Amino acid sequence: PAGRAAPPTGGLALLDAAGRGEFPPSLYIEGDNDALKTAFLAEWRRAWAAAVPEAPHARVMHPGDDEVDDILAAYHGISMFTPREMLLVLEIEDLSKSEKRVSALAAGVARPAGETCIVLVESAADNPRKSLEPLRAACGARWVADKPAARELLEWGRRRLAGAGLAVDAGALEALLEACEQEAVAFFNELGKLVAWSAASGRVTLADVAALSRPIVGADLEEYLAAVAGGQPALATKRLGRIIAAGENEGSVMFALGNLVGGALGGWTRQKELAAVLRGRRSPRELAAALDAVYRAEAAWKGGRADVLSALEAATREVAGS
Repeated sequence: PAGRAAPPTGGLALLDAAGRGEFPPSLYIEGDNDALKTAFLAEWRRAWAAAVPEAPHARVMHPGDDEVDDILAAYHGISMFTPREMLLVLEIEDLSKSEKRVSALAAGVARPAGETCIVLVESAADNPRKSLEPLRAACGARWVADKPAARELLEWGRRRLAGAGLAVDAGALEALLEACEQEAVAFFNELGKLVAWSAASGRVTLADVAALSRPIVGADLEEYLAAVAGGQPALATKRLGRIIAAGENEGSVMFALGNLVGGALGGWTRQKELAAVLRGRRSPRELAAALDAVYRAEAAWKGGRADVLSALEAATREVAGS
């Protein structure tokens, strides 16, 4: 194919085909949900291993470490012993600064040789990387990993547990999804725990979900700060109430919130990655106003002019950008 990328195909449809041993010669994966990409690739590799037992393991390459010629040699190379292989090229965006390298890889991918399947995986980005469009157009199939709906997450969960050979009681996955607040990262993390937890019994029950899930999912301090940094004031406020109810010290929360904003402004912080997220989302002027709001909230609380939860909620909304 040339000129225009193929229409996106659903990830679950691709896995259905893979389960039948049908793999496209080339697949481009993009989108902002890296947790979903990880889940997909795990199922994809499992399906490949079942369909191609003579070459069950994927070969993983990175444009930052491997030259385009090496990637294409691996894709086009044909061996009488393993004529069909799986090639995963991660962080394909490392090519985006070189139009020549993008064009060279696109030209090679558009001309498959043998039965090897190449999967190009683009990491999440705030904006589409237009320079990679030739690669999208060169691939025979394309999947965009966006935020899945609840019903889709449930289907991903069923697949994950079925792949591990586990039966699932009615309502167990629904209970897990509710506990995870329909967040893909938390859901897939908890699924992994369930697989290990239920391996001996071979079955996932409602009791397993209740026993394994944290009493307050998403309620620890770091996850509260992640919601703040990510610009989710409603979720941040919900998590704030939960961590306070769980016994977190109010002063510690106020300090952590101020420390996050201070880090986004260039100061020292315990949350460097989250501070970078916040800094990328809000201007220096907005960050200065947010830090002032944290100081004012702390002063109002300590001065007896506001109760601590109200003061923290107001500061949380200001920093998150309500």
